[in-house]
Amino acid sequence: MAQQIKTAVEEMLASFLEREGFELVDIEYVKEGSNWFLRVFVDKEGGIDIDDCGRISEYLSERLDEKDPIPTAYFLEVSSPGAERPLKKPQDYVRAVGKNVFVTTYEPIDGAKEFEGRLLDYTEEAIVVQTAKKTTEIPAGKIASARLAILF
Repeated sequence: MAQQIKTAVEEMLASFLEREGFELVDIEYVKEGSNWFLRVFVDKEGGIDIDDCGRISEYLSERLDEKDPIPTAYFLEVSSPGAERPLKKPQDYVRAVGKNVFVTTYEPIDGAKEFEGRLLDYTEEAIVVQTAKKTTEIPAGKIASARLAILF
């Protein structure tokens, strides 16, 4: 059901976001405690502000009320993905080449399941990450999650 809701929300937002110059980064529909949350993460060139989030939230809220695809009560949250934004789509990885990333894998690669370092390359088949110790090629099918990483 969560995937159906995410797909419905994406379809509701697609033309509005494109017209307004926003990029849909991610959608989550999750239960935390006794509450359900619909979280929409959006970005744009130069970043988004609270007014942008408010406009998107208002637009989406009206569409959700019209179509009513979610059978339970929920909280709607629209926000920026933040500095450590997830890498989900091919264009996310392309933009991240040369930047620091944190990647987890479904199974160990050379004995490790976590890789933090500079993303050197991206293809549809694999990414290449340079960590402090070595360079590792990670097949796309083994990536559990990936996000930008802020180094301190």
